[in-house]
Order: sequence, then structure tokens, then C-alpha cells
Amino acid sequence: MPIGPEMRRLRAEHAALSTLSQLLLDMVRNAEPPRPTELASVRGMLRDTLLRHLKCEDWVLYPRLKASGNPRVVAMTGEFVREMGHIAQDFATYDASWTAERIAAAWPGFRDATEVVLHVLGMRIERENCDLYPAAEQLDFR
Repeated sequence: MPIGPEMRRLRAEHAALSTLSQLLLDMVRNAEPPRPTELASVRGMLRDTLLRHLKCEDWVLYPRLKASGNPRVVAMTGEFVREMGHIAQDFATYDASWTAERIAAAWPGFRDATEVVLHVLGMRIERENCDLYPAAEQLDFR
């Protein structure tokens, strides 16, 4: 499959992740927690979109970029994998550790943890949008 449709999908997922992150940030910036069902819904959509997105990068994008033969792209891809390869596990740990009961009991802690994890995610999206994705889009994978 040409990389063009995959890149459009990855960029659309970045937009969705940014929107969902902002919704979650808006929720955690309130002094009181939102209804648990609302919070769980946004967290679930964010989690599902992020995991699908990371799998696509790991299974489709990164292998193609590493095999591109372009030394700059190969080096950049390796750098992204090394620097950011842990994000899926970090997010899974965050998500699993903050149950509905724990959130209700420690709202300030959840707020802080959420802001940290979303900041890391936002930085990754920004770097990929500015550096990695433009490099990938310049390659011809047909």
C-alpha cells in the first residue's frame, strides 16, 4: 500500500488525539471531577485512538522508513523510536493506575498525572508533524 493513505490516516489520528487531549485537559483543569462516565468516555476514546495510532506507526510507518535507504530518514526514525518508543507503555501504566475509585479519592493527583502524560503526547505529535511525517511524505514507496 502506498504510504500516502497511511500518512493521511496518521495525520488524522494526530488531529483526533489533539482534540481528545484537549477535552481531557479541560476536564482535569476543573477543581471538581466531572461525572465518571464522561471522564471514562474521553479517556477510553483517547486510549483506543492512541494505541491504534502507535501500532500503525510501529508496524507500518517505522519499518518502511527504516528500509527506505535514506540515511537521514533512517537515522531520524531510529531517534524517534529510541526517544519515544516507551509512550505506549507509559500511557498504559498511567491509564491502568488511575481507576475510577482512585480518581475520585485523589483528584489532584490524577489532574497532575494527566497533564504530564498529555504534555508528553503533545510533544510527540508536534515533533512527528514537524519532522518525521514531512520526511516520510517525501519518500516514494510505490
